[in-house]
Amino acid sequence: MVERVFRRNQGEPIDLEAVETALREMGQRLSCSLLEKVINADGGLYQGNRIDCGRGHQARYVEQREKELVTVVGAVPVRRAYYHCGRCRAGVIPKDVELDIVGTSFSPGVKRMMGLVGGREPFEDGRISLKELAGIEISTKAVERTAEAIGEEIEAMTRREIELVAPDKVLPFCRKQDIATMYIEMDGTGVPVVGRETQGRRGRGEDGKAKTREAKLGCIFTQTVTDKKGRPVRDEESTTYVGGIEEAALFGKRIYAEAARRGLIYAKRVVVLGDGAPWIWGIADMHFPGAIQIVDLYHALERLVEVGKIVYGTENSKWKEWAEPRREALKRGDVESVVRSLKRLRPHGLDQMKSVHNAIDYFQTNRERMRYGKFRETGLFIGSGVVEAGCKNVIGKRLKQSGMWWTVRGANAILWLRCCLLSGRWEEHWDGRRAG
Repeated sequence: MVERVFRRNQGEPIDLEAVETALREMGQRLSCSLLEKVINADGGLYQGNRIDCGRGHQARYVEQREKELVTVVGAVPVRRAYYHCGRCRAGVIPKDVELDIVGTSFSPGVKRMMGLVGGREPFEDGRISLKELAGIEISTKAVERTAEAIGEEIEAMTRREIELVAPDKVLPFCRKQDIATMYIEMDGTGVPVVGRETQGRRGRGEDGKAKTREAKLGCIFTQTVTDKKGRPVRDEESTTYVGGIEEAALFGKRIYAEAARRGLIYAKRVVVLGDGAPWIWGIADMHFPGAIQIVDLYHALERLVEVGKIVYGTENSKWKEWAEPRREALKRGDVESVVRSLKRLRPHGLDQMKSVHNAIDYFQTNRERMRYGKFRETGLFIGSGVVEAGCKNVIGKRLKQSGMWWTVRGANAILWLRCCLLSGRWEEHWDGRRAG
């Protein structure tokens, strides 16, 4: 191709794209040749006839072994000194450890690319992107396995952070300055999973079988100022995410660790925002005692409208006539007025009675979390739109596309990877990975 591109007749127009591609191929071939010489200049990292196997035994040198390594400039043969430990019955290859290629045929640079594309788009699309943009040809399955492995590496880093902020050894990770207000928002959304992941779980469909597992997502952001109208303004680029398909107890530790990393102990005000789900307030009470708790206003308003429609029906405007004054009262934070109105309703039938009873319990239980007039006066957010948008962007955009069915392990790995990417921690993780 290179010869054909450069052997053109005089006056023939230049095919710039073809020239660019040819030059890239030439550069990659040259780079491969140079990289092969550099990478194999150490004699396979031969360290003598015997070395420590890493478990207190001696491993004996056997031979030089070669494997093809896919790098960002192309495939390169790598020669490595192979040792064997008779006690462990396992091989030892020091060069693989040094190059960070243990158990893989991909260089760190290629793995980094695979992690990026695997976290941002479907695995097949990621494979195509690597081929088109970088000239790297790998299988779709390789992108999937590598992206998921990186996600699990990120989770291992997160688990270490969780251990660092255990209740008996709270450690602030960083402090740039005092934080005026820190917000902690939480929500959940269903992720489609394969059948074996929902055994024994009930779903909302007609057949009663679950087809999804709930992924919990948390986001943390800060607020320093309000605008001219007194409305809160989120600090630019202050939002970070954590998530997982897991029980509330583990998720509580996860989001607490992230808050601690972000400087929780230096926050003058801490606000927990959610849609009213009991697990959210359980986490708030356990991990963020003293925080201001706020039920998302728009969920509360929807709950009122829902009751009005159930009791009065949707065929006429009576439900609107009933709901509108209660909506205005709720916006002011007059929850007691709303509850009194609910108690005056005269539902018909068991379903209507149950709906009204549940609504009364909902508003009474959350009344102190619904003082919206007071929250507005003090310049606080009263909606959980940040985490709801996060559910769509962090989870939905990647894990809930048409035809996707995940294992819990695979979904969690990609969710951890996306949280890292969208929280701006990718470089931090990769630097830490190299250092480790």
